[in-house]
Amino acid sequence: MKTVKIILVNLCRLALALTFVFSGFVKAIDPQGTQYKLQDYLTALSLQGFVPDAVTLLAAVALAAIELTMGIMILFAIERRRISKFVVAFMAVMTLITVWIFFANPVKDCGCFGDAIHLTNGQTLAKNIVLMACALIVVRWPLLMPRLISKTNQWIITNYTLLYILATSAWCLWDLPTFDFRPYHLGANILKGMTIPKGAPQPKFTTTFILEKHGVKKEFTLDNYPDSTWTFIDSKTVQTAPGYVPPIHDFSIEDQQGNDITQQALHHKGYTFLLIMPHLEQADQSQFGDINEIYDYAVDHHYPFYCLTASDEKARQKWEDMTGAEYPFYTCDETTLKTIVRSNPGLVLLKDATVIGKWSHNRLPKEIMSDKPLNELSIGQLNPDSVAKRVTEIFLWYVLPLFLLSLVDRIIVNIKRRKDIFVSHKNNRTMRKKIVAGNWKMNMNLQDGVALAKEINAACAADKPNCGVIVCTPFIHLASVAQVLDQNVVALGAENCADKAKGAYTGEVSAEMVKSTGAQYVILGHSERRQYYHETPEILKEKVQLALANGLKVIFCCGETLEEREANKQNEVVKAELDGSVFNLSADEWKNIVLAYEPIWAIGTGKTATSDQAEEMLAYIRSIVAEKYGKQAAEDTTILYGGSCKPGNAKELFAKPDIDGGLIGGASLKAADFKAIIDAWK
Repeated sequence: MKTVKIILVNLCRLALALTFVFSGFVKAIDPQGTQYKLQDYLTALSLQGFVPDAVTLLAAVALAAIELTMGIMILFAIERRRISKFVVAFMAVMTLITVWIFFANPVKDCGCFGDAIHLTNGQTLAKNIVLMACALIVVRWPLLMPRLISKTNQWIITNYTLLYILATSAWCLWDLPTFDFRPYHLGANILKGMTIPKGAPQPKFTTTFILEKHGVKKEFTLDNYPDSTWTFIDSKTVQTAPGYVPPIHDFSIEDQQGNDITQQALHHKGYTFLLIMPHLEQADQSQFGDINEIYDYAVDHHYPFYCLTASDEKARQKWEDMTGAEYPFYTCDETTLKTIVRSNPGLVLLKDATVIGKWSHNRLPKEIMSDKPLNELSIGQLNPDSVAKRVTEIFLWYVLPLFLLSLVDRIIVNIKRRKDIFVSHKNNRTMRKKIVAGNWKMNMNLQDGVALAKEINAACAADKPNCGVIVCTPFIHLASVAQVLDQNVVALGAENCADKAKGAYTGEVSAEMVKSTGAQYVILGHSERRQYYHETPEILKEKVQLALANGLKVIFCCGETLEEREANKQNEVVKAELDGSVFNLSADEWKNIVLAYEPIWAIGTGKTATSDQAEEMLAYIRSIVAEKYGKQAAEDTTILYGGSCKPGNAKELFAKPDIDGGLIGGASLKAADFKAIIDAWK
């Protein structure tokens, strides 16, 4: 079941990542196209006059950056909890929008994949429902997504992705989209794009006739049209099927007298220049000199030159006055002009109605300034950029750096691990076990406890910890929690056991009972047991012996009160607690003891011993263990720190040489906090 869950989560992760990366990329390479789509939505909401173009353009760029960055973060499992929640919120908004466009039909295409893939509103809604389901699965088990790069280097991936996608959008705004998915791309023949092939489906219509007889009106069709005794009143025709719509279906050119010259322009044999300016009022004037020179070149070589615009006569006159333009203006549909080239102005070169060159006003061809005819210039030949070349550029500038970073990251991590092992062998001793143990105390009902255990287990299974992990639960949880833990990943422990083996001790739980649930550890000597239930060193000695006799490992606690600390008696207090309960053990029995130093004044108070105070005490404890059992046994003994250890201070505490982990109280009740403390060992 666990394997199925991991596979399901990561399939959903892959679906989300690929969708967002593709969607974000096609928007980023054509930010103006996304802007036009956003303006369509504003028009549908009657808000087109209230939002400036600059705002819609920035929104288009931001949307592309957000989608692609989300996709990369999901793919690399970066900030898994946060990004999965963000994806759910994002998909919730997008799904609501697509529900609206499905029922209200304000636009024919949502624009989610730009011009690369066109979806109907129904297909868009279905796609978003599937992605929403994937997002909900991922947010339920985010830690089942294994990281592709270590946590310390994740910021490089996100920042480089943002930098790359913003730079890509900026370049495509300055020049033209890197990939052109529109019907006017290089190599496209406009005449062919306007042609309806033979046998293509024709549009279908249904006509209804309204007739009257003896003051009664009825509707009829051609199939049941009545006799001549009925009087015709009206008719209505409705299109029931669209039929075949050619890729180019709205391209037409009119001169200033309103004459359609589309066929004349497209059937010209040879070269034709089209200067595209959807709105003269918004056209960039910075390159008007170069445009005028291109027009002069066209006149000198007898190439037709058409300036296509949707602006009125007043705007044309103003443009001529400002730029000294002498080229003729022709009228064309605004949407068509924006589709032909994403630049205002933009230049298109046709040869026999085939698009062989497109330029933004920022990169007008300089070759044209020569006296040579176009057939002798490279720009006069159809030489569309190779798709393979553009894909290679993307690979070199983005994919390859990410791949190399991931590879180097993995190599460094492996080298570090090997180095740690090497250092351990070099020191000729067994590296003592690092442990993070959670003490739930009297918290969580059975259902909540099992759910928390599952979450902790899933988090550690998906992202292997660099230390031992133990959860110590109330007695009622033990048997149930044992069923959901993989104890090769997360071990199970109890918070206490009785000082009697069996008998008439109502309410007590013996060490044998604890062991029978599947538990491996038991916490003994906790200050709360000493304080509230008056457990003496002799009682604890009995508990330790019974726990060890039943195959349990003991996490034995010791520590001083605030008064004892202020009286500088912490050393003798801790030594007395160990002497009275565990220093009677044999060397073999001692191997199953884990010590936990807990300054009582720091338990549940929010106060924490400084890392230096904790290190000083753990070093002292190790020294008295060495006195009792020898230096090697002391070096092999795991000693934990307990007392308000949190994600914010765990790393500093664990960096000390004698602190081998933590016994965690309140922070172990939240899987995210507990995992963050575990990750401090990384």
